[in-house]
Amino acid sequence: MAKVKIGLVQSSCSHHIEHNIEKAIEGIKKAASNGAQIVCLQELFTSLYFCDVENYDNFKIAETIPGPTTDRLGKIAAELNVVIVASLFEKRAKGLYHNTTAIIDADGQYLGKYRKMHIPDDPAYYEKFYFTPGDLGYKVFQTKYAKIGVLICWDQWYPEASRITALLGAEILFYPTAIGWASTQDEDTNSEQYNAWQTIQRSHAIANGVHTVSVNRVGYEQDGKMKFWGGSFVSNPFGTVLQQASHENEEVLVVEIETDKSDSYRVHWPFLRDRRIDSYSPITKRFIDED
Repeated sequence: MAKVKIGLVQSSCSHHIEHNIEKAIEGIKKAASNGAQIVCLQELFTSLYFCDVENYDNFKIAETIPGPTTDRLGKIAAELNVVIVASLFEKRAKGLYHNTTAIIDADGQYLGKYRKMHIPDDPAYYEKFYFTPGDLGYKVFQTKYAKIGVLICWDQWYPEASRITALLGAEILFYPTAIGWASTQDEDTNSEQYNAWQTIQRSHAIANGVHTVSVNRVGYEQDGKMKFWGGSFVSNPFGTVLQQASHENEEVLVVEIETDKSDSYRVHWPFLRDRRIDSYSPITKRFIDED
């Protein structure tokens, strides 16, 4: 069996970028000390989730990729012999920005990046103000330990994104995430929202026969108006949650998975075999009207 140990670093963030980066590095080191070989950080881990407001000053947070943070993480990756999945605010050019995840291999080499394709625009999630939709397409990366696919937060609601990434050969789907509850919401609403979020990602695991890894931030932000719900988890290819973090605490999880299990699940539940690809052209339409 091809066994891989996955590290999930679930953290809270502050106004201090350097402190957030140092905390992430400590999380990577802790995961590595517990045997992790691939470590995933949460979405936009260097800062508070700034998309709650439309503020031009927030563009100052952005950086080039590759750039100073990926260079720094590259040294950590090489030192610890771990792959790092790092979500950053990318400055591509003057006035052009993306929500991007960089992948750094276990020898410290920058392998490439994925730019978030689906950009939300909701109260407290004004991402269209900041981020240009990704134009690199869906991506997979051959790391030292596994071929991985990376999608980002709002991408996780779209089965098309996970399907294409799996068809590209991803053995594991990673979802760096920043999602939370309004602090005024009732518990029933909170529970329903979290269950929907987890269920859709577990369904991607089932439909595609791959493990999924979702890493969310935790803690109160936006002056206490938003509680990021944590709940980071790993699902096996049949949707079973192998391990889940709490909704309250910073945690570093290390979960061993067997990527070869995809073959067994796909043989016994041959969803990929039975796809009617000749019938799917209507999926490219916005909506199927009579006209």
